[in-house]
Amino acid sequence: MGRIDRPPDARAHARLPRDFGKRFAIFVDTEEQFDWEKPLRRENTAVTAMEELPAAQRFFREAGALPIYMCDWPTVDDDRSAAILAEMHARDGCEIGTQLHPWVNPPFDEAVTAYNSFTGNLPVDLQRAKLQRLTARIGERIGVRPTLYRAGRYGIGKQTAALLEAEGYRMDASVRALFDYGAQGGPDFSGFETQAFWGGPGRTLLELPLTATFIGTLRQWGERLFPLGDRISLWRTIMARTGMIQRIALTPEDYPLPQALEAIERLLDDGLAVFSLSYHSPSVVPGHTPYVRDAADLKAFYAWWDGVFDLFARRGVTAARAAEIVAAADAVRLAE
Repeated sequence: MGRIDRPPDARAHARLPRDFGKRFAIFVDTEEQFDWEKPLRRENTAVTAMEELPAAQRFFREAGALPIYMCDWPTVDDDRSAAILAEMHARDGCEIGTQLHPWVNPPFDEAVTAYNSFTGNLPVDLQRAKLQRLTARIGERIGVRPTLYRAGRYGIGKQTAALLEAEGYRMDASVRALFDYGAQGGPDFSGFETQAFWGGPGRTLLELPLTATFIGTLRQWGERLFPLGDRISLWRTIMARTGMIQRIALTPEDYPLPQALEAIERLLDDGLAVFSLSYHSPSVVPGHTPYVRDAADLKAFYAWWDGVFDLFARRGVTAARAAEIVAAADAVRLAE
């Protein structure tokens, strides 16, 4: 009941007050560094890139945005990294959330495999234990008990909503709309829209999917035509290059600015009220992710955000805290 790993019934859709306006939130996957091309290892817990996070925070603060830091175990277990996060939270009021990477999050009762890297695939008692350990650790090191959650690798399962609700979480941001991780053993989000919805047994967990959409002349048939790329070689490349269909997620990581701006325009025309954007914290230092390999990539990373913020300003889309979004949706839910 109230699952968030499958598309919701329309009755579960969350509504916001009319005066809430158009808003955006930025979620930062705040995590350790590892080689994205190699198998996952428990020993990969370095967090030296966190030293540059305050500089990135200044950039966003000056742009009028306040990122939400979704922290995993290595980032809060390391003394220096935890101190950086605690200082940003104290100085700027940055919201602190949870990101669970099971392969580096105790207790370690499972083998490190691709299948087990999706937390929702683990036995429910182990999921609960890992979640409780990380929630408590964040509270100890940062001084705030998190109520915002993202599964590492977007790896939610059928028990996730109930587990989160039981631990007092109010928002999940794990659904990556229009993406399918089934071939890797993960969840299939290809049938999800960007519409926020209520999950959990008590319907108190607000699911805010990462924002993604199709652009191109055939975008209205994207959900039907895009999956053909799983069976037809070069299908998606041809569709993108001919301007017919392209799937765009709102992140500077692998999605160029012109296409992101077009996606935002289309979503605004569609009436989307809340935009959920994201990036990985190691991307603020060249060489730690495939998306920022050198200084030129880092410059493009910040230019992407500048372009998006300019468009949001022109279209009247303003920054929102996750707590504001939950409170606004709560107000409508409780009044119904």
